[in-house]
Amino acid sequence: MDQSHIRNFSIIAHIDHGKSTLADRILELTHTVEAREMRAQLLDSMDLERERGITIKAQAVRVFFTAKDGETYQLHLIDTPGHVDFTYEVSRSLAACEGALLVVDAAQGVEAQTVANTYLAVDAGLELIPCLNKIDLPGAEPERVAGEVSDLIGEPPESILKISGKTGEGVGEVLEELIARVPPPAGDPDGPPRALIFDSEFDQYRGVIAYIRVVDGVFRKGEPIRAMATGTEAEIDDLGFFSPQMMPTDQLAAGEVGYLITGLKDVTLLRVGDTLTTHAKAGGTAARNHPGEAKEPLPGYREVKPMVFCGLFPIDSDDYPDLRDALEKLVLNDAALSWEPETSDALGFGFRCGFLGLLHMDIVKERLEREYDLELLATMPSVEFDVTLTNREEIEVHNPSDMPDPGTIEEIREPFITASVIAPKEFVGAVMGLCQERRGEHTGMHYLSPERVQMTYELPLAEIVLDFFDQLKSRTKGYASLDYEISGMKPSDLVKLDVLLAGDTVDALSMVVHRDKAYEMGRTLTEKLRKRIPRQQYDVPIQAAIGAHVIARETVKAFRKDVIAGCYGGDITRKKKLLEKQREGKKRMKQVGRVEVPQEAFLAVLELGEE
Repeated sequence: MDQSHIRNFSIIAHIDHGKSTLADRILELTHTVEAREMRAQLLDSMDLERERGITIKAQAVRVFFTAKDGETYQLHLIDTPGHVDFTYEVSRSLAACEGALLVVDAAQGVEAQTVANTYLAVDAGLELIPCLNKIDLPGAEPERVAGEVSDLIGEPPESILKISGKTGEGVGEVLEELIARVPPPAGDPDGPPRALIFDSEFDQYRGVIAYIRVVDGVFRKGEPIRAMATGTEAEIDDLGFFSPQMMPTDQLAAGEVGYLITGLKDVTLLRVGDTLTTHAKAGGTAARNHPGEAKEPLPGYREVKPMVFCGLFPIDSDDYPDLRDALEKLVLNDAALSWEPETSDALGFGFRCGFLGLLHMDIVKERLEREYDLELLATMPSVEFDVTLTNREEIEVHNPSDMPDPGTIEEIREPFITASVIAPKEFVGAVMGLCQERRGEHTGMHYLSPERVQMTYELPLAEIVLDFFDQLKSRTKGYASLDYEISGMKPSDLVKLDVLLAGDTVDALSMVVHRDKAYEMGRTLTEKLRKRIPRQQYDVPIQAAIGAHVIARETVKAFRKDVIAGCYGGDITRKKKLLEKQREGKKRMKQVGRVEVPQEAFLAVLELGEE
């Protein structure tokens, strides 16, 4: 199709503001999906996405719409994830578009991820079309929310479209506005072919399926291709578009969105954000007519780095090979997941896994348990630390138990984030109190409306990975919303806190904390463990230590067997002899005895933030 009749657009919104429901109405209105095949959240294909009401993987669909001018337009809708963990994927999806629908809940108003995704779209140079969704709700306040959106993007409040993704009201006007305001693609149809990979998935029969937006030139079946960042070379086995099922076609031209199958079996070879180009084989007419290989890749590509790390251990140690197989299969679909084997004295064999964030970690754990029938125990999430040693060597530490000896450390750096919190004005004090408890540094504050405030803080990532979001929601009665982005590594006064049971270090309970919080954390942790560790025949000391310095201690008291119960009166020396014998036995038992750590004890670490 002629590029002037193509429109590529995305839908951006905060979680639960009706993005996937609006996509459903667009599919219905354009008759892309027959009524008998229609279901809610049609583009969310995973069970987890449908249950939680969130989009985890980007989806692309091609629809045809006949506008009021009588012309038929080819629209490509790219449905993006909404969560902060997947910001890079969102940025690549936006790079594949020329316009975006900014959807805001008319009852809830502008929230943190609305602001963050709007800035991403503005940076990408997209034409923004704001829409107020859910205007059919009794609690909708379209005038107030239109004012907030107007302040955010500078659009006059009266020109903001009012729609209902549930009833379909106003969706036709949205598509008309889209065709009028979003510019058509501006690529060179005859130039060297270039395409942006904005997502990829793995099919066990066909290999890697790359979702692409063709920017310049034409891609045809059977042509050899090359990924410009990774250098991967392959041949196009098949290509086509989504409608929303896969529809094969012979070629994809400049401006079009679709998929490309190469038969490659490793999803890391075709990374999100990479640029594909074709290269002509030596000799032959095809090579002479070939427009050549692209020299410049499309901008914006970067390697996705895991930010949060935790250990995954099977509860039944016999499941270790099954967990390895499950991770191998899952990583085929999810290039952002990293894993390596790990051994713990307390938990046995498992894997140290790296994730984009807490939601990503939660989803991976749930998929492993559900799809591969495993029972898993996750250790406390931690972040990556950069350590400079006294001999100037620099190392990366993903696991607290790998932290080097304190005497050899010159400096420890940890990742910091710029967090944006939006909340009603009456909760400003509660939000500020929470951020200051978590070593936050206040960097800005402004009112989005007379009732809602946006606060910006610099926070260490380690302070928010555990329970920051839960605390934020509970202190603001659920009204606050959070968005953050990584701002870089900064030096901090951090120490490794070890837990010793009967003098032995339990590696799975080690953590890296700020020196000012070490005593409080150590005391809380030893108290919680005292309640969880079963009593033995001898006293079990539980100690929290920084290096060789013990900062907190609790004792699990021994069972006391009454050995003198059988002495009815008689000489005191008889009782002393029995008690002495018992004391000797306990001493011997203490030397050879080993304290078994129950699984619940590891959950005590995760409950630290609940106090």
